[in-house]
Amino acid sequence: MLVRDLESSLLARFPRRDAEAWDHVGLSVGDPDAKVRGVLCSLDATLDSLHAACSLGCNVLLTHHPVYISAPDSFCPPSAERPSSSAVVYEAVRLGVSVISLHTNLDRSHEARASLPGLLGMEARSSLEYPSDPDATGLGSLCVCDPITLGDLAARLRDSFETVPTVWGDPKMTVSRPAFLGGSLGDFGDLAVRAGADVVVTGEVGYHRAQDLSLRGMGVVALGHDRSEQPFCSILADACVSIGVPAEHVYVNPLPTQWWVPTQGDFV
Repeated sequence: MLVRDLESSLLARFPRRDAEAWDHVGLSVGDPDAKVRGVLCSLDATLDSLHAACSLGCNVLLTHHPVYISAPDSFCPPSAERPSSSAVVYEAVRLGVSVISLHTNLDRSHEARASLPGLLGMEARSSLEYPSDPDATGLGSLCVCDPITLGDLAARLRDSFETVPTVWGDPKMTVSRPAFLGGSLGDFGDLAVRAGADVVVTGEVGYHRAQDLSLRGMGVVALGHDRSEQPFCSILADACVSIGVPAEHVYVNPLPTQWWVPTQGDFV
């Protein structure tokens, strides 16, 4: 299989038309005619993930987040004077690694819709973007679950996503209609309210948005942008195998420890 064949098959499964107009998806750098020797699936395209790909014998780095949204002015070795994407593209060319990204087009897939609630044993009834059309692709997930307190839900999310959630709302409030949206919540909190959700689980949310949603009766749980989307790497890996890349040559890059919190006076 050639890099161009891999890209074409992935985009057939996660179409460009589902991506936001501002997004940058598909092949960013690399030789379309190179034979695929292995694929490392990673949340981000970084120097570390490029080197991890090479150490595994992979010449394709398949990411969720694009290398860049707008291309930097130059592609050069690492420097504090330039954005990190400059060095990533430079190093990818130097190492002969092709970088393919599936971002908001993957976010709108049925696989992404099922992924996050599925970690808690919940089933998505529709997307959050199109709550009245279960068959439509769309951002986020709208679910119904057995009644649970916000505190117990947060504890389950902590264990399932291996993170320390930030929660806004009374921990004793009962919720049964959770909405999920990986990454940044943005304006989708309003959609969650209109869809009848009583809690929204997301990656990150601004203070004023969280405050507004709470004052309107909704619980808010922020998992961390990275932790909320790391499960999408398994979707990327499964897609590669289903396309025909041998499973023994497809890998998932573990999410590195990025954010940390002080606990009891110690730093972890």
